[in-house]
Amino acid sequence: MTVRFRASLALAMLVLLAGASPSHAAGSGEVAALQVALSGVGLYAGTVDGVAGPSTSAAVRRFQSGHGIAADGVAGAATRSALGRRGRPAFGSRAMRSGNSGWDVAGLQFRLAWHGFPSGNIDAGFGSHTQAALNRFQVWAGMTPDGVAGPATVAALRRPVPRSPVWLVHPVRARIGDRFGPRGSRFHTGIDYPAPTGTPVGTAGRGRVVFAGWDRSGYGRLVVVEHPLGVRSMYAHLSSILVSTGEVVAAGSRVGLVGATGVATGPHLHFELRLRGAALDPLTALR
Repeated sequence: MTVRFRASLALAMLVLLAGASPSHAAGSGEVAALQVALSGVGLYAGTVDGVAGPSTSAAVRRFQSGHGIAADGVAGAATRSALGRRGRPAFGSRAMRSGNSGWDVAGLQFRLAWHGFPSGNIDAGFGSHTQAALNRFQVWAGMTPDGVAGPATVAALRRPVPRSPVWLVHPVRARIGDRFGPRGSRFHTGIDYPAPTGTPVGTAGRGRVVFAGWDRSGYGRLVVVEHPLGVRSMYAHLSSILVSTGEVVAAGSRVGLVGATGVATGPHLHFELRLRGAALDPLTALR
């Protein structure tokens, strides 16, 4: 690890652990990698969110105390070294490929998820799910999908996460429950609206229905609407579908009713946005 990298990481950790909000809504890939490493030694059980809050700080201090390091809560060079294989190598210091593991792979998985291509558990292991997500991201970013995270891929993942290029309206009259982002060691690719079964669901904007039916991957009864500029909206777990594939709809047109079909723990609307296949935070589109 270079002196410059150690200094920048230590400074970032000092700022974050002091209680300041992260400058990037997606959190820090370095902090996410630290959380995965601490989870691996049994000291962190929180969400891998890339935000160095109190639980992350406490876990760092416990680890430092157990390894004879000054317990300042900052994951500097000595702490990274004591983490062994879990604390290295630095993100971008090597080309990452199938079979690799370590700090950089955890950062890769975290960044892929925020760019709209989650790969299952963020666990620092480069397996088939990570490779598939990486290939999809590379295609999305206009690169050759070689399944290797080299300098060009790392540079693309350091760019801001995509945002919606269109404005939309909320699809249902209900409060927002779970939001887009980390959930435990996985990633939630939409927002949930808990609501009673049968609550009307409207289209978030004008467009054309490109799918209306049963989805086998867990969404249950699902409607997908294509909007301008490559944006698609998805309405999942519906109890019933009220539109047909090919139908042109206006904003607010009723597409279905809230339900709990597919993999769902209770009645709610799971609402997703995709931009050319990348999952977007719907709150970047909703007025």
